[in-house]
Amino acid sequence: MSELDRYDYELPRELIAQAPLHSRVDARLLVVDRADASIQHRHVRDLPELLGRGDCLVVNDTRVVPARLVGYRTETGGHWEGLFLESGPGGVWRVMGKTRGKLAPRESITLLDAAGHEAVRLELLARQPDGAWIVRPDSGADPLSILERVGRVPLPPYIRGGEMVEADRAHYQTVYAEKPGAIAAPTAGLHFTERLLRQLAEHGIDICRLTLHVGAGTFRPIATDTLAEHRLDPEWGRIDQAAVDRIERCREQGGRVVAVGTTSVRLLETAAADGRLRPYAGKTDLFIRPPFEFQVVDALMTNFHLPRTTLLVLVYTFGGDALIRRAYEEAVRERYRFYSYGDAMLIL
Repeated sequence: MSELDRYDYELPRELIAQAPLHSRVDARLLVVDRADASIQHRHVRDLPELLGRGDCLVVNDTRVVPARLVGYRTETGGHWEGLFLESGPGGVWRVMGKTRGKLAPRESITLLDAAGHEAVRLELLARQPDGAWIVRPDSGADPLSILERVGRVPLPPYIRGGEMVEADRAHYQTVYAEKPGAIAAPTAGLHFTERLLRQLAEHGIDICRLTLHVGAGTFRPIATDTLAEHRLDPEWGRIDQAAVDRIERCREQGGRVVAVGTTSVRLLETAAADGRLRPYAGKTDLFIRPPFEFQVVDALMTNFHLPRTTLLVLVYTFGGDALIRRAYEEAVRERYRFYSYGDAMLIL
């Protein structure tokens, strides 16, 4: 067995959720207790009784931007699809794109809005080593306002082939999303409602925020022969002094730091790289894999992840190979719903 074979599993296609449940909190929650290697079946709505007074729930308040772009090559009319990655100085963007044939610098792409009308043109400036293009839109408007006009929700391809419906604009966003910049949702957070957040607070569970803008590389399957060879694309994140103080107070009083999602884990552990949690603002490419030692996170709520991805490696590293493998087998056997719009797991 190769190193990566440990992070593989078989999943019936019908278990990949294509839409969220009508009520987010009705999603099933597989509770995995590392202390006694037990597994129990609960629901997200049970979180107030599963967590304890004094625990601190850490959520990622990044907001997904409508980053999926559709258009055509202006000169030839050939279909083009792309993904906005980030904006840069001088009004340029970085995008990934695919089309038939080979693109060339100075060529342009005409973007179409949701109604199929021509909206914005992108001039291709330079291709980067990773295949992304530096482009310049012909509109001087703010990037987010352009994306709101022409962009689609950047659903992963396993959900309806990536084709959004209007409801996805709300569904593929956490209720506490605030700071725009992600091109994929921190999916564990999709299960929360305003009512559940109030109930958690009423039970004495603190809720604090950080920001990590989720990028395309997070979900990319590992293609290298070993984990050590794989490199994560840097993602920008921030945790401020107020959040650090609240988390430290929780720990001092014996509470648990409960990270909602692997993105929250990665930023917390980045900010505590020297053994002490500190405010942080900048990019992180932290790839959590064995024999990583966690400095901050005591418990993790997370969705079920694709095989052979860095996300699954992180969960195995946190929960233990044998226990998490058994948990995934149980989830498949019990017909849990998988991936972005699916059910969740709480590792204690």
